[in-house]
Amino acid sequence: MTKRVAIIGAGMAGLAAARLLREAGASCTIFDKSRGLGGRMATRRTGDFSFDHGAQYFTARGPRFRALVADWSAAGHAASWYDDAIVGAPGMTAPARAMAAGLETVMGFEVKSLSRNAQGWSVHAGEETYEGFAAVIVATPAPQTEPLVETGGVSFPELASARYAPCLALMLAFDGAVAFQGEILRRESGPIAWIARNSSKPGRPEGQETFVVHASPDWSRTHLDETPEAILEKLAPFALELIGAKSAPIFATAHRWRFALVEQALGVPCLWDAKAGLGACGDYCLGPRVEAAFDSGEAMARAVLETWGDHGAA
Repeated sequence: MTKRVAIIGAGMAGLAAARLLREAGASCTIFDKSRGLGGRMATRRTGDFSFDHGAQYFTARGPRFRALVADWSAAGHAASWYDDAIVGAPGMTAPARAMAAGLETVMGFEVKSLSRNAQGWSVHAGEETYEGFAAVIVATPAPQTEPLVETGGVSFPELASARYAPCLALMLAFDGAVAFQGEILRRESGPIAWIARNSSKPGRPEGQETFVVHASPDWSRTHLDETPEAILEKLAPFALELIGAKSAPIFATAHRWRFALVEQALGVPCLWDAKAGLGACGDYCLGPRVEAAFDSGEAMARAVLETWGDHGAA
């Protein structure tokens, strides 16, 4: 009988684990509280505008991730942007959608607790329950993973040492010309850490001038719990000056990422309780890169398969 795995989190780590498990013959169901795949590889579409407001790009260094990126590029799901920076096309969510093809996904389902009986693991969101899983993989940020695995009677003390920087992001669109040159601007000090000319990325709508602005970690921490309107009002003047806008934006909004950038990783590929059949993975295991999340997800899948044996998935 095919073994079933519940994967909580539809970001890169969860999708990488599901992809490898499916190749080995397991049946995976991915749960995510949001409506879209990709986690921080996110694209927001508002009217005629499109913004990659989370992860701006990724790089590929290891052979397995390079091979996957080559497949995405050949299929039109990814493209080179500048130097060694690669982006999803036509948005950052495109690679995630490609990875999820053929997988069962349950979106808008926020798993609140886990339980286990003789029939296997169950995942619960309020009164809704999915059950009968041989294993559960939690692929969410460490501060969200820690209390969730504990509802299933499992503890991973290592999770407490993971550290994140938050990020407050602005999405801006302009009708007229701006003085901004090139694709990106990095800042080492001040309220703004990064500005990307989103409209310069391959596959984006033509005729737009759209920008994504990321506040610095310190500024984000200071203003993290303010309303989007207050964040926009305080951060936009700095952004408009650096962009060189000659007129006010025709669209502007803010977004809050509480767990944006891993500042302290665990230094292990994944966490796995083989006896319980419950594990955790994510970029917080190996470092603040999309490829690190991919590597962690694949390590998680291999740990599960090793526990089951070479042919344990089916």
